[in-house]
Amino acid sequence: MCMEFVNLPLLAVSGLVFVSVLVGLFSARIGFSFLLVFLFAGILAGEDGPGGVRFDDYRLSFWVGNLALAVILLDGGLRTAFATFRTGLRPASLLASVGVVVCAGITAVAGVVFVGLDWPTAFLLGAIVGSTDAAAVFALLTRSGVVLNERVAATLEIESGVNDPMAVYLTLAFIAVIGAYGAQDAPWATVAWSFLQQFGWGAVVGVAGGWAMALLLPRLVSRDAGGGVLALLVGAGGLAIFAAAGLLGGSGFLAVYLFGLILANRAVDAVAPILIVMDGYAWLAQAGMFLLLGLLVTPSTMLDYTVPGLAVAATLILVARPLAVWMCLWPFRFTRNETWYIAWVGLRGAVPIVLALFPLMAGTPQAAELFNIAFLVVVASLLLQGSTIGWMARRLGVAIPEASDEQEHRAVFRDFELASSTPIGAVCEFYSLPAPDAADA
Repeated sequence: MCMEFVNLPLLAVSGLVFVSVLVGLFSARIGFSFLLVFLFAGILAGEDGPGGVRFDDYRLSFWVGNLALAVILLDGGLRTAFATFRTGLRPASLLASVGVVVCAGITAVAGVVFVGLDWPTAFLLGAIVGSTDAAAVFALLTRSGVVLNERVAATLEIESGVNDPMAVYLTLAFIAVIGAYGAQDAPWATVAWSFLQQFGWGAVVGVAGGWAMALLLPRLVSRDAGGGVLALLVGAGGLAIFAAAGLLGGSGFLAVYLFGLILANRAVDAVAPILIVMDGYAWLAQAGMFLLLGLLVTPSTMLDYTVPGLAVAATLILVARPLAVWMCLWPFRFTRNETWYIAWVGLRGAVPIVLALFPLMAGTPQAAELFNIAFLVVVASLLLQGSTIGWMARRLGVAIPEASDEQEHRAVFRDFELASSTPIGAVCEFYSLPAPDAADA
């Protein structure tokens, strides 16, 4: 009997995760976003669902959300090659800065018109929902079953990995404006310094930590350390970098992404064995985060916000994001279809919900209203955009065609060496090329 307080919650949580993952895997086959499955599972287990679990611990949700996002960004950084990073860095950087500001501004107009917010609160709403979400982008691009051309894929992944600092900065800035200072007396010099700190310390700590781990990890591989142990070491190192950057006033999100990026490209052979394990960590982080955020939501309190929330979501998806993308990508000569696709895959996931916890913890007026609207925006984005990623890629022609059954597609990543003694026939067979005639050889 004394173990029931352990066994019953453990059975409930593990059963919920098991069923959610199982349903999510099947739902992905029909184009339904599996992240929504986790979110809805949390709602069903919550106060208004059959589970009846009352949960309103915003601080715990905020802590778990940040921890999960750090793991997901670390995994994303570990899977990004330098060549890909260079390909998408300039357009992604513009989208992650100017694009977020444009989205926030246009969404603020929708907040004033459809929700009736005052301008500072409306801009806070725009900041909360203004950035794309790494968890949603990394996961759904992988699960969509399509392979995008390199420039489009790189731009989307890097944007989602580096735009969180801007969203966090804008959110904190407008909380300060609404809070102790007021709109006219806001400490803009302090706000500007915070912006420099977010990006500066985040970049410095992330790059330095990545270089240090890249020197250490290969030495541990040579001592026969297993992939599971090394993955645990890298995960702990990434979380330490995330926390250190935050303590210095920098962006932990940016730091942990750069940590993974530098490590993966400076210690290629050492990182390869841990990627499968890190994928499991990322899945666990996504499942736990969306389940917990689902528990936090009370659907009965959201009915009054359904119409204005969906109006804000429609403005963001159909107006703000496309306009921001066209403005930012115009100098880089993306094709029209590539630009439209990048505009469409402006996925909102857990990040807006986590950012919406900031005003709740700060006691900002109308914080509950902002949280409910942000949640509706996320649901609308995952339903509409997340479920059509593969279809839209094929429709716009930005997906690389799949290899035919007769000719297997072989992808070779990173550098490799070809021995001079390798028969030319073996090389041709590997690349599915016709072998030259003996006379030509």
